[in-house]
Amino acid sequence: MKSETQDKPDAGINIVKVESCPSLTGKSTLTYHMGCNADEILIRVHANTGGGYFSKEWIAFSAILETLEKQTKPFSSMLLKPLFHGKSSNTPAFLLAALKHEGVIKDSEKRSYECGDIAKFVAETKQLMTEVPPKAAQKSKQKHTNGAEVQ
Repeated sequence: MKSETQDKPDAGINIVKVESCPSLTGKSTLTYHMGCNADEILIRVHANTGGGYFSKEWIAFSAILETLEKQTKPFSSMLLKPLFHGKSSNTPAFLLAALKHEGVIKDSEKRSYECGDIAKFVAETKQLMTEVPPKAAQKSKQKHTNGAEVQ
């Protein structure tokens, strides 16, 4: 059974992309959402096929970017922990896995990471924000833990 926290209302957030990726350890598959409200890009981890708990809160990409821009050397997922204020310690690593899948960060040396092509990610996401009608991404195919696809 997948581990998730309770959903919080998504008031005013348009989900423009639903994706899955492996966790950083490769032991589970994560589902994450890209969203927007007005002109702001948001991201959240939505599901985990493994046993780890996490927070489903939306995080503004601008806050992530502000944190990443301060880095001059390779970093770990703990860099993102302050964005979650006392939530599960799994959440930063799960978010980092999603950011890696999107190309925002990339592997560095010895289990650490560095910034990837952030400009490309922002451009692609802003394009999605103009193309996808409200909540349309929620209707896209998603893989569940039993492998079944739903529309």
